Amino acid sequence: MAAIFYKWLLLWNCWLVAGLPQHATESKHPFYIAVTEINLNTADRTLEISCKMFADDLEHTLEKNNHVQLDISAEKDKSKFDNYIPAYVKNHLGIAIDGKAVTLSYIGFEKESESAYCYFQVENISSLKKIDISNSLLHDFTSDQVNIVHVVVNGKRQSTKLDYPNKNVSFSF
Repeated sequence: MAAIFYKWLLLWNCWLVAGLPQHATESKHPFYIAVTEINLNTADRTLEISCKMFADDLEHTLEKNNHVQLDISAEKDKSKFDNYIPAYVKNHLGIAIDGKAVTLSYIGFEKESESAYCYFQVENISSLKKIDISNSLLHDFTSDQVNIVHVVVNGKRQSTKLDYPNKNVSFSF
C-alpha cells in the first residue's frame, strides 16, 4: 500500500514540476539566504565586501526590477549583470563607518555552482570603531529572506542574522 502511495506522490510531483514555467521550478529551494562578508584590510586601507546569494534568486530579482530577461550563466548577459548588480546592491546595502556613509565601488561578480558572488570595496578606510549596516538584499524577492552579516576587523569577527523585514545592524570594535 505504501509503495502505491509513493508512486502516486512521485507522479504528482513530476506532473506539478512539468506543468510549471521554467523559472518557477528554478528558484525552489528550502531556504532563502544571502551572506554578506565585510573585511577591513588595514594593509590596503580598504573595506572588502562580498555578497553571496543564490544565483537564481539574484537573477529573478534583477529581471523583475529591470523588466528584462537574463541568464546569469550566459556570457552574453555578463555586461548586463555588471550594470544591474551595482545599482541593485547600492540600493539595498548601505554602510556607514563611524557615523559617515561610504560609497561602494563595484569590483565584479562570479557565478559558482548555485551561488553568485558580488564584490565591492571602499577605499581609504584604515580603521573603524563602529560600522552601521542596512542590508535588505533580496527582500524584494521573498519575505522568507534571511541575510547573514559577518564583519571582520583586526581579526575580530562579529556576525548577525537578519530575518525579513529586519535590515539594520551595528557592530562596535
